[in-house]
Amino acid sequence: MTLKPSILLRVFIPFALGYFLSYLYRTVNAIIAPDLVRDVGVDPASLGLLTSAYFLAFAAFQLPLGVLLDRYGPRRVEASLLLFAAAGAFIFARAETLGGLMLGRALIGLGVSACLMAAFKAFTLWFPVERLPLANGIQMISGGIGALAATTPVELFLKITDWRGVFLVLSGITVTAAICVFLVVPEKEGTHSGESLREQISGIRLIFNSRTFWGIAPWAVTAQAAYLSIAGLWSGPWLRDVASHDRMSLANTLMGVSLAMIIGYFTFGSVAERLARRSIRPMTVASVGMLCFIGVQCLLVVQWTSFTLQLWLLFGFFGTSCILPYAVLSQSFPRHLSGRANTGLNLMVFVAAFSAQWVIGLIINLWPQTSSGGYDPAGYSTGFGLIVVLQVAGAAWYFISSASSKKPLQGHE
Repeated sequence: MTLKPSILLRVFIPFALGYFLSYLYRTVNAIIAPDLVRDVGVDPASLGLLTSAYFLAFAAFQLPLGVLLDRYGPRRVEASLLLFAAAGAFIFARAETLGGLMLGRALIGLGVSACLMAAFKAFTLWFPVERLPLANGIQMISGGIGALAATTPVELFLKITDWRGVFLVLSGITVTAAICVFLVVPEKEGTHSGESLREQISGIRLIFNSRTFWGIAPWAVTAQAAYLSIAGLWSGPWLRDVASHDRMSLANTLMGVSLAMIIGYFTFGSVAERLARRSIRPMTVASVGMLCFIGVQCLLVVQWTSFTLQLWLLFGFFGTSCILPYAVLSQSFPRHLSGRANTGLNLMVFVAAFSAQWVIGLIINLWPQTSSGGYDPAGYSTGFGLIVVLQVAGAAWYFISSASSKKPLQGHE
């Protein structure tokens, strides 16, 4: 399949802008957490709940989103939802209470819930299946740039304004992104599904009854939950309380993590595509990366602070391998089910990310604050350690399922 460069740009750039904003919203609280604690007076558990409200709203809309994407196409769905994100950012900027902040955060989560899945759906419409790992990896780079923007650039911007001003600016940019997606993304024949609602619901049932889906999902879900919950919030407090970083050092380290993410998304996407030509399956590449990711987290659990920067760079790099299972699922189901297959996985990922981010905060809150006003390092080790155990269980399930089926869990069923 050969596409004109102008069409490629019209497909990639608007969705990249949307996902840039999605990831910026997702991770910005790691930088502004001290300001939220100071201005609103939240404890660790409330901070975790507030930040994870994004994940809960995001997850709650995934199954309806899959139906909408397969029925109406990615362009219209994402453009409409981004307006909710803009409204949420405005409410967050103006809120004076924890409840108001949670409402704004939830609306942001709802509004950006299509940013990645809409792009993945568009790619299945425009690109051949063997190119999906690379296309998805390139899309994820925009998320890494969003995470990058949420670090040192936000910290520097906070010297000009406060966190409320940051969210007012983000609200305006999000409206612009919605307009860009609606006006720039081309329509594609086959965008709109001719299935009835009953047939679409039956498609969801088919996915959730799939051996391939359930063989891959537990590990993919726990790994993504770790990546999203830690990078999106608890990485910042960990660097402050365990590694004794000041705010600028913390922001610079997180900027390095974001750069590692950008490199990782491109590396794993391109490697998966190249090795697929040699009959090495994308899930094999994902497994190697996700095992390395578990190893890095184990070193964070034991708080190997002599290599703080290196550990967090590796966290950012190997965590990106968790995105490959989405391409595997896109390749494992017919195109008209691709939106529902990916949003089905995303539903579980973001419920788990919500739970992980909140539970880590609850665990940290079991220890009293330190004399400097920070959180006890033992709380981080316990919380992060629990997440590692769940990933190990998910990995064991994948390998046992693969062995019992006598072939890797992927491919058309």
